[in-house]
Amino acid sequence: MELIRGLHNLRPQHHGCVATIGNFDGVHLGHRHVLEQLADKAKQFACPSTVITFEPQPLEYFAGDAAPARLMRLRDKVSALQRNKVERILSLRFNKALANMPYQEFIERVLVKGLGVRYLVVGDDFHFGKGREGTFARLVEAGKQHRFEVVNMPTFDVDTASGSGRVSSTRVRAALEAGQFKEAEKLLGHHYKMTGRVAHGEKLGRELGFPTANIHIHRKVTPLHGIYVVTVAGLKEQPVEGVASIGTRPAVNGKKVILEVFLFDFNESIYGEQLEVNFLKKLRDELPFDSLDALKEQIALDVEQAKQFFRHK
Repeated sequence: MELIRGLHNLRPQHHGCVATIGNFDGVHLGHRHVLEQLADKAKQFACPSTVITFEPQPLEYFAGDAAPARLMRLRDKVSALQRNKVERILSLRFNKALANMPYQEFIERVLVKGLGVRYLVVGDDFHFGKGREGTFARLVEAGKQHRFEVVNMPTFDVDTASGSGRVSSTRVRAALEAGQFKEAEKLLGHHYKMTGRVAHGEKLGRELGFPTANIHIHRKVTPLHGIYVVTVAGLKEQPVEGVASIGTRPAVNGKKVILEVFLFDFNESIYGEQLEVNFLKKLRDELPFDSLDALKEQIALDVEQAKQFFRHK
């Protein structure tokens, strides 16, 4: 699988493909349904499948910290797309120039001259280009002119405890924010997870008797805030059980959102290790505490609750 960063890195060998355009945040079951269709078309047309995506995501550019929470960072998205048989990813830097690019220029530069698209899948509500003037109908017209087929992205419905409906990143976010992890799992096809490399922290957890692995989550807005039951892959043959905190640590006047994981029955140095943290249940929201002793008592309760969860699972 090849990651192409920016239009300036397109080469003649990238010309000729079947493609889809979108954020693909979370790479959920709906996305995977589209990617299966794209893989079939790639075989039919005997050319590579390509996902065109944006970094940052457009709403992150326009709304900043008010943007919807991000489900996954680019690194994880690339890995997930690769697992779903995507052969190329064109990641376009979403900046002022791209935001102001007329839709006709986007079609000409990206789809026609850049990629030589032969088959394109997009949602019928897809908008692109300056002022969101590019529409599905205008893509269809351009396809007729430049001889590529444009088809509507199929919807993929899933029944969950909260009801039936189309799988979407918005629906996954809502489930996570409500602490409905079984619903999120049904929409994603797996437990919700975050990955990252263990970094040095302030060692406060060690002082309290609960040493944590600190992981920077590399996103403006996270869908999770609070204390969670987790398992961690990447350290042993079997996932390691633990409890995790995501937030700014109000008990110690923290500012930056960070993921901290306390691993049960584990006492090894893992700085620099790449971990995968799977979220199973929310225990509580972040809370301020009057003292470190009070914080320590609450952490002990959180750990016991998490261990009970695993005993009863």
